[in-house]
Amino acid sequence: MLDDADDIHPLFQGAPKTTEFKKLRKRLVQATREAIDQYGMIERGARWLVCLSGGKDSYTLLAVLHELQWRGLLPVDLLACNLDQGQPGFPATVLPEFLKKMGVPHRIEYQDTYSIVMDKVPQGRTFCALCSRLRRGNLYRIAREEGCSAVVLGHHRDDILETFFMNLFHGGRLATMPPKLVNEEGDLFVYRPLAHVAEADCERFAHAMDYPIIPCDLCGSQDGLQRQQVKQILDGWEKNAPGRRQKMFRALMNTRPSHLLDPNLFDFAGLSRPSPAESPTAGDKEVPQLR
Repeated sequence: MLDDADDIHPLFQGAPKTTEFKKLRKRLVQATREAIDQYGMIERGARWLVCLSGGKDSYTLLAVLHELQWRGLLPVDLLACNLDQGQPGFPATVLPEFLKKMGVPHRIEYQDTYSIVMDKVPQGRTFCALCSRLRRGNLYRIAREEGCSAVVLGHHRDDILETFFMNLFHGGRLATMPPKLVNEEGDLFVYRPLAHVAEADCERFAHAMDYPIIPCDLCGSQDGLQRQQVKQILDGWEKNAPGRRQKMFRALMNTRPSHLLDPNLFDFAGLSRPSPAESPTAGDKEVPQLR
């Protein structure tokens, strides 16, 4: 990648010149491109609604997608979108000013979902489920109004791992956030191009670029959230065995239905042994190893 002033997207203007940052940037771009290609996200000429919360992850998503588009590696139209949900104290001017300065096409939408969440969720319960559902519904509506075929979210590798363990510990199922899915109405894709990107890399990148981070005070104000508990468990594992997160993530890409217990996923009842004559080891006296 070149870093000449005339050959860089404005989102990367002022980027640190250190070797460490250049390696980080390259890693982010390569991991994102890998996920886009691996999960078949590109429809040439499509339009994507890139959801921007103002957090480190969504800034990273926005920058990397525009980098790929700038390099001619992402032949889609990008429209950044922020949904202002009416949270008290939300700095409503930060993102519009930033996006205008960077020359990024965008739409800012105001919908007071905050009041709905505060009214509907009993005291002591977490806001995330209802808040997320209301946000997603509005983003789908905006995507349709803007002629977009996909809603693009900034969830990264660690989000996917945490969701897997939340489902395992609390939901009684093996499931997580997929990198690509179709919404319930069947008219929009939902993409997560940062699926292979570590959260720590998003944080390093956004802070190195000095993007104006906006915290989510609605969720962050609540203690004891299940996701925070899972994050602490994963942090402990990673500290004791560096690289554990990546190994667990790779496991999600290497499932063996025949070695799990879901009869809807694998036909255990229909599983049969070949007759001695059909067995590929017929006449072989060696005892097979158990697995």
